[in-house]
Amino acid sequence: MKHSEQLSKLKNTPKWDVIVIGGGASGLGTALDAASRGYKTILIEAVDFAKGTSSRSTKLVHGGVRYLEQGDVHLVREALKERGLMAQNAGHLVKNQSFVIPNYNWWGGSFYTIGLTIYDWLAGRLSLGRSKYISKKKTIEMLPTVEEKGLVSGVIYHDGQFDDSRLAINIAQTAVEKGACLLNYAKVVNLLKDDKNQVIGVQVLDQETGELHEIKGSAIINATGVFTNAIMKLNDKVYKKYIVPSQGIHLVFDRSFLPSDHALMIPKTSDGRVLFAVPWHNRIVVGTTDTLIKKQSLEPIALESEIEFVLETAQRFLAKKPTRADVLSVFAGLRPLAAPEEEGKSTKEVSRSHKIIVSETGLITITGGKWTTYRKISEDIIDKAISVGKLAKRTCVTEHLPIHGNQVTNTLDRENHLYIYGSDIPKIVALQLSEPELREKVHPDHEFTMAEVAWAIRHEMARTVDDVLARRVRLLFLDARAAIQSSEKVARLIAKELGHDEAWVTREISNFREISKGFLLPEFQ
Repeated sequence: MKHSEQLSKLKNTPKWDVIVIGGGASGLGTALDAASRGYKTILIEAVDFAKGTSSRSTKLVHGGVRYLEQGDVHLVREALKERGLMAQNAGHLVKNQSFVIPNYNWWGGSFYTIGLTIYDWLAGRLSLGRSKYISKKKTIEMLPTVEEKGLVSGVIYHDGQFDDSRLAINIAQTAVEKGACLLNYAKVVNLLKDDKNQVIGVQVLDQETGELHEIKGSAIINATGVFTNAIMKLNDKVYKKYIVPSQGIHLVFDRSFLPSDHALMIPKTSDGRVLFAVPWHNRIVVGTTDTLIKKQSLEPIALESEIEFVLETAQRFLAKKPTRADVLSVFAGLRPLAAPEEEGKSTKEVSRSHKIIVSETGLITITGGKWTTYRKISEDIIDKAISVGKLAKRTCVTEHLPIHGNQVTNTLDRENHLYIYGSDIPKIVALQLSEPELREKVHPDHEFTMAEVAWAIRHEMARTVDDVLARRVRLLFLDARAAIQSSEKVARLIAKELGHDEAWVTREISNFREISKGFLLPEFQ
């Protein structure tokens, strides 16, 4: 997957069947669905793939225990099926994760055991393991640092865990392998319309060269997540809000706060949300919150109240109490929730299921949805695009389509940090052998090597330090200070590989420092 090849594909194709705007989970999945059905497909992403919401999730592939409680059985059943398919199609990235719910009252154990037994039953043959009631002693054994005061029992259940932006990159690679054209750092600045006010294409600005391209297509899909409203403004003069952004934040801590392979799930926090503490890349990710935000941003910042809430809740349930000084990284993500019909609904009531809107201009817009169901959402979008764009009818083939890198989980050594590359592991090892300078570590305290950086630039369309350290190698999310310390080294390798000058390097380091501030608590910026 090379930027130059994608650019020449764009220039040499007069008309496309499907144009996708937005390179997050839904957009990438849609491009893959369209290309694998044989449609001429192009995807345009303004910044980098999964730059927004899709790299900032809780890292769970889940049916949604919470939706079950709300009685949304259809959503849960669909998500559980997709969770199973994701584990089959991207086995290198999706792994079975056991969760323990500690109970601090006498009725909790049986209440959650019953609910989770229904959850397992809905998963059918795609279940990842049975839920069961466990004693207080067993709960402490599984969660060595759980708060023991008042603990009565526990319940164990299974869900999936994954690396979100790595999956996004692998889906992008798969789409390219199926013939799609994908471009990052290309921004849609206008919609092209015919004399009947129907959308027939997009005007795209190449953010690196400043060139403008006009791209014509039969079906135009708006998959821009929290930026949906901006595209809708280009589409229509009279315009209502289609999405409301809701912010969720996560704090990342050292493994010592939960030295276990099991994750901790708190089903009812003080504000009625679910809180997770999940092992991820040898750290612990704790979150999340649900805060309505006035406006969307590419770099959402965690609010002080959210940071305090996650910290206090973690302190209540963990015997080793994390403090502000222990936060290695903080990341905020915005959920693109479909706007409620009536004003004043709480975000917990705004639908988590996806909605496809077809405008009078023929623009197809996707709102809502979540990572776990990205494949099903994409299938629904392309089914809709076939009728709207009058494309030749072809059936969806993604249900059992392996994603780039796919490998059976049990053949993977998950102790080796390279496991996320799946079938590409030998190629990265080969890079280290053929270019010894790439054996060097990105940062002395972390296992990532410069070979992974070179791989990201050469084969994964990484263009900036942020692309590399936030979404290809997840250092910014795991240890923001270490990422800042590694930024110059990474900038120099990108400059060497892509032919940039010293001024670019200086600019790039300062850009990355600016972005990184949002991943540190205010007093450590």
